[in-house]
Amino acid sequence: QVQLVESGGGLVQAGDSLRLACAASGLTFSMYSMGWFRQAPGKEREFVAALSWNGRSISYADFVKGRFTISRDNAKNTVYLQMNRLQPEDTALYYCAARKPPSTEYDYWGQGTQVTVSS
Repeated sequence: QVQLVESGGGLVQAGDSLRLACAASGLTFSMYSMGWFRQAPGKEREFVAALSWNGRSISYADFVKGRFTISRDNAKNTVYLQMNRLQPEDTALYYCAARKPPSTEYDYWGQGTQVTVSS
């Protein structure tokens, strides 16, 4: 079965960096667009970043532009989210998700990794 397993979360201070990873299995990774989402306590899940199967098409939420970078390694079936200059408002559970074009819906989701940023 398809599994997406996130890692790399933790407790950091404002201004620090973290690199999240999402390892995929059970699917042909190179055929899927991958995305990162997050959900803070009491808030709805929101889009963070996404990139196409070949990494050529990338999109970011406005609130992370210039601070976060999404990338992928198809040889390792892994997608990454490099997060720099973290702020307390970035505190959330971060999920990765997989979408097979041309579908616009994400078919598979991971369990999430917690990111907590202290001020």
